[in-house]
Amino acid sequence: MPDFIYKILRQTEWLAAQATGQLDGAPVDIADGFIHFSTARQVRETAARHFSGEMDLILLAVAPDKLGAALRWEPSRGGDLFPHLYGPLPLNRVAEVYKLPLGDDGVHMFAVETGI
Repeated sequence: MPDFIYKILRQTEWLAAQATGQLDGAPVDIADGFIHFSTARQVRETAARHFSGEMDLILLAVAPDKLGAALRWEPSRGGDLFPHLYGPLPLNRVAEVYKLPLGDDGVHMFAVETGI
């Protein structure tokens, strides 16, 4: 199991989560019935596929061992296993919060400190 899994969300979604103390998910998460996460290996492709050109994004780092049985690893893109959280994410489970700016080339710039 990786040390961290990652959730990309919009600034407005992050502010709403802070107001309630938990992340219920973005509209796509709510529609799918779980919160989508990515591993460090998967997160750049997730950003490119689902958040291309978007500014004001936040990247959450969460230790998967803190999420219990609500976290499931399920096949998605190309059969790769992705972490999915079936239930809200309590914000006290978030280890780190990073800004995910858009570079001049239109590609998101992952922070050096994330190691991604």
